[in-house]
Amino acid sequence: MIFALNTRKYAFRIRTRTGMVVENLTIHGREESDAQRKLFQMYPHCQVLECRSLIVAAKPDPAPFDEVISLVAK
Repeated sequence: MIFALNTRKYAFRIRTRTGMVVENLTIHGREESDAQRKLFQMYPHCQVLECRSLIVAAKPDPAPFDEVISLVAK
């Protein structure tokens, strides 16, 4: 799954409607409200106890096709 460059990852700690605590629940979103919207779709009527924004490391650009061909040709 490919995510846009401007998305972030948010870690939630929630209490479900049955009272169970779920920790370290991570959701991608453009902003915190977007991630919370997705959270409430999965866990209706839950209570957010904590929300943290996580740093997502950027993946390096893939090697150009010409460089790969030159390595294979050697």
